[in-house]
Amino acid sequence: MTSSHVALGPGGEFDLVRTMLARWGTLASGVGDDAAVLDLPAGDRLVVSTDSSLDGVHFRRSWLTPREIGARAAAAALSDLAAMAAAPRGMLIALALPEEWVGDVAAIADGIGDVARATGTPIVGGDITRAAQFGITCTVLGSTPTPIRRDGIRPGDFIYVTGVLGGPAAALRALERGDVVEAPLRERLARPRPRLLEATWLARHGVHALVDISDGLGAELRHLATASCVEVRIELARIPVMRGCTLHDATRGGEEYELIACSPHALDPDAFARTFALPLSEIGRARASPEPLVTVMRGEGDERVDLGEGYDHFSP
Repeated sequence: MTSSHVALGPGGEFDLVRTMLARWGTLASGVGDDAAVLDLPAGDRLVVSTDSSLDGVHFRRSWLTPREIGARAAAAALSDLAAMAAAPRGMLIALALPEEWVGDVAAIADGIGDVARATGTPIVGGDITRAAQFGITCTVLGSTPTPIRRDGIRPGDFIYVTGVLGGPAAALRALERGDVVEAPLRERLARPRPRLLEATWLARHGVHALVDISDGLGAELRHLATASCVEVRIELARIPVMRGCTLHDATRGGEEYELIACSPHALDPDAFARTFALPLSEIGRARASPEPLVTVMRGEGDERVDLGEGYDHFSP
């Protein structure tokens, strides 16, 4: 990958690019040409994803600082690479920028840079355009010899989830009420962490289906069941709920960016916790089924519990 930048011409748009490059320093690489050039390890396959974050849709400006907005957008995009167990190779940033946001570009770049630095992801290009509504679109590029997909579940698989759930939903509820948000809950909303290294560990230990929890646990479990046409049977009491959150927060709230992992054999949660200081919880098993199904067990008997539909941009 080219390490130096191409010289940029004059103009306000390029001045903004120069502002971001100054904040990123060596985090940015090869910016200024018409396209980025990446070198991939021999035998790897390219994994690409795009994620957008819009003011008034994914966040409200009054809730987050510009630095948090940049970091959150970058982390959300990189989480899609984690869901495929891919190593990050590059990130492109496109900004839709109203006039009133121009003064925040440096802070937004700092937030993006925080995540790029923490994950070892070079920033290799992007675009800036004037717009009526602020938005960030992050395109992330990764690679792996064997991408892990969401359609790999087989009957008998153990189903795990990383971390604890409910923080973003609880923080959002407090913000909407105008309440003070507890620091740990706000951190989960404002500074999510893409589980890239955790996904690599899971893949190395035999996991053959993954998905990140962006739209809510219930919704993602349905996606997994549908993709593999299996029954996903979950034990309600095993779902890891963050302190200060409700089970409703944990099952229906989105933007967790934790991982659901499916393995043909039992994993070692203690080894995972020692490696990442993060819990790995077995929450259920997969079963053969003539149709996709999510069944939630409460107590001694089977009871179909509604985990919620999760977030859908176009639901009525």
